[in-house]
Amino acid sequence: MDPLRKHRGGLVNQHAATQDGAQAASGPAGTSAEHPDAGAAPSAVAPAGQAGLLADYRRDLLGVFGDPSLVLVEGSGCRVTDADGTEYLDLLAGIAVNSLGYSHPAWVAAIAEQAARLSHVSNFFTSPQQVRLAAELLEIAESPAGGKVFFTNSGTEANEAALKLIRAHGNAGEPRRHRILALRNAFHGRSAGALAATWKEAYRAPFEPLPAGVEFIEPTLEALEAALGDDVAGVILEPIQGEAGVIPLSEEFLRAARRGTRERGALLVVDEVQTGMGRTGLWLESLRSLRGDEAPDVVTLAKGLGGGFPIGAMLTLTPEATGVLTAGNHGTTFGGNPLAMAAGLATVRTIREEGLMAHAVEVGEHLRAALAGVEGVGEVRGRGLLIAFDLLDGEASGLAPALVAAAREGGFIVNATGPGTVRLAPPLILTRAEADEFVAALPGLLTAARERAAG
Repeated sequence: MDPLRKHRGGLVNQHAATQDGAQAASGPAGTSAEHPDAGAAPSAVAPAGQAGLLADYRRDLLGVFGDPSLVLVEGSGCRVTDADGTEYLDLLAGIAVNSLGYSHPAWVAAIAEQAARLSHVSNFFTSPQQVRLAAELLEIAESPAGGKVFFTNSGTEANEAALKLIRAHGNAGEPRRHRILALRNAFHGRSAGALAATWKEAYRAPFEPLPAGVEFIEPTLEALEAALGDDVAGVILEPIQGEAGVIPLSEEFLRAARRGTRERGALLVVDEVQTGMGRTGLWLESLRSLRGDEAPDVVTLAKGLGGGFPIGAMLTLTPEATGVLTAGNHGTTFGGNPLAMAAGLATVRTIREEGLMAHAVEVGEHLRAALAGVEGVGEVRGRGLLIAFDLLDGEASGLAPALVAAAREGGFIVNATGPGTVRLAPPLILTRAEADEFVAALPGLLTAARERAAG
């Protein structure tokens, strides 16, 4: 039996008695797992047990994420289990990814069936699954006739494709347009092009010079009007800035961006990587403001689209965007593979059949109202099941990261987007009872967090 598999009666844990995993983890012939003998091959994987696995992680994986706090081995519904057998209510869903929760039977069956049939083909060919999912996405995006889809493996890749499309659009006429507008606090990804459109200086600085031409503006009508000139090739924005703390753009601003880009011949790209696929109660959050003749030129998707399987997509919804990229302009090896397409189809179908968008609205409203009544909680923001709440005096004390740690110790997974802000993006299947479970625990978690922050 694989030692990482947990029976219903409890996890097989060969490190249960270990107090110091870094010292107890061992490689071949008793060598330290963290510092194996020179010339000796590292151990495969330490026996089940969180401390040993984390030691192996530190030894073998590049530390770009820092030290992970948990080793997760199993999930069901909205709950996950770590390698020591501890269960957590996951209120983050892999950062808005696992929209159907864990081990949803329809999703599991779709992937298993497709894996047994056909998992990958090169982009010399297509598959029925790719054709069907493209049609589904154009339908839920309310695309006019002539819309197109390009599949990728992630949101970063979808945004990279969109930025290349903007650049090609700007280079198509004379004089060429080289300016791209992005917003203060934007996050669009970590690859070079997407990073150039990401606001946070700490992310960008180590990799300068990045692709040039991106300018950041405040999300105000005045700043937009001042920056939008005839030399702008495109504007890229998120309808709700998730990494910034779930900050929604106003409908007025979104409509002004659409109107202004159209008047000046620029493209409007709406990044729905975090907000799309039902998370806010609509297939696309931008449909709240931009429909029909006001549709954006491009929409990017990922995260919740695959229900936990890596997938992204760029949708071109107007002739101005659809006609830009032609054969040979862009490509991908794995994007659009049949296995990812099957996951996407199962996710879309399940969201629709189980009424998960309406459910997200109902449970989200309930959760936001309950959070607002907790002492120590300030502003609560969000739509559907994309939620953030500020902690009173949390900005100065760095309370949010302490709350994340206290919540984890209390059996909950949440995320801090800043020193005073906590983000929730749970599976769309979260129940009111599960939401209430967290709210009931929150006062005690805040007390523990304050003690942690002070100590």
